[in-house]
Amino acid sequence: MIITPTEIDGVFVVDVEAFTDERGLFARTFCRDEFAAAGLAVDVAQCSVAYNRRAGTVRGMHWAGEPVRETKLVRVTRGALLDVIVDTRPGSPTWLRHVAVELTADNRRALFIDAGLAHGYQTLTDDTEATYQMNVPFQPGHDRGLRHDDPALGIDWPLPVAVISDKDRAWPLLTGDATQPGVGVGRA
Repeated sequence: MIITPTEIDGVFVVDVEAFTDERGLFARTFCRDEFAAAGLAVDVAQCSVAYNRRAGTVRGMHWAGEPVRETKLVRVTRGALLDVIVDTRPGSPTWLRHVAVELTADNRRALFIDAGLAHGYQTLTDDTEATYQMNVPFQPGHDRGLRHDDPALGIDWPLPVAVISDKDRAWPLLTGDATQPGVGVGRA
């Protein structure tokens, strides 16, 4: 595996190194020792799958609030999506900045997302499926979110939004001085 940091601390692109022969290919998608060597502590407690029928579907921007320290490893197993991570950690030098990474079934790329970072994506094709490995089980009442279309975030989604949940549409916009951590950050 090739684990590459992004411009936001705690976000890493994980590319597989495929071994191919006449049968096809084989590649590790996760190795606790390699992640640990890169400084990423991952203890998988829950695995989930998200299936999205339509291109343009948006899920997010979500994270788990304190005291939950949820990390995620996200990979696409079918289709394609643009995954976006926003730094929501107060005091971070990259607070409210984002990175976007295309994950597809063909590129077999994954994204490691550390605790305290908002995660969301838009599907680029119909019938897109993503898998998640998380270090903690979902804990109701700790979910947090930002609006995917908040002007303060400046996220350039590649497609018009075709489908979004009422909950994701209802997160409040950031208000006041967007340079101040915590201003306008919504709760479920």
